[in-house]
Amino acid sequence: MSSGYSSLEEDAEDFFFTARTSFFRRAPQGKPRAGQQDVEKEKETHNYLSTEEIKEKVHKYNLAVTDKLKMTLNSNGIYTGFIKVQMELCKPPQTSPNPGKLAPGSNGCMNTLHISSTNTVGEVIEALLKKFLVTESPAKFALYKRCHREDQVYACKLSDREHPLHLRLVAGPRTDTLSFVLREHDIGEWEAFSLPELQNFLRILDKEEDEQLQNLRKRYAAYRNKLEEALGEVWKPG
Repeated sequence: MSSGYSSLEEDAEDFFFTARTSFFRRAPQGKPRAGQQDVEKEKETHNYLSTEEIKEKVHKYNLAVTDKLKMTLNSNGIYTGFIKVQMELCKPPQTSPNPGKLAPGSNGCMNTLHISSTNTVGEVIEALLKKFLVTESPAKFALYKRCHREDQVYACKLSDREHPLHLRLVAGPRTDTLSFVLREHDIGEWEAFSLPELQNFLRILDKEEDEQLQNLRKRYAAYRNKLEEALGEVWKPG
């Protein structure tokens, strides 16, 4: 287990952009379960805080902090603070050679980031990969929030436009209530096959599709012939 501290201000100054004051998320498909419904409701409401509400929450947050990682509210309404991200990677990522930095492995590396309330999930992922000199595309990774509800844990993949520090502020400083996890995107069982094998699967599917179409045409042609014969019998002069 290892840990590290980094700052988007120090490691990736170009990651600071103006945050949107609010945004809307597409409603989840299907009816969510009870615990999931709470998580989705929290997504929809946590970005609608007034300046006074933010000030009050920052104050309460700092009173509850036990590790000295407090938040700072600036005069422009933007606040800065810390998030901890658990690295749960299935395989070591591709990195640039550098003896001074180690790539996060699958053993649960924890990293602490100093970020702004304007920083998005996408920017946080880029900052983590930059810190560890990961050369793979940020699109291969996703940031999850892990929520605890009544002795159950719910993992939810965050949109690239969400703001992790805002989530941290709303949930409070306790990581047993809310924590962040970096993972690879789940690309499923097809990862085990090579490109030629996948191309061969496509050829097989095309062949099966052609066979199914031919069978359907034959069936409907037979039905059409029978209908035409029946109509011919009906209209025969008596």
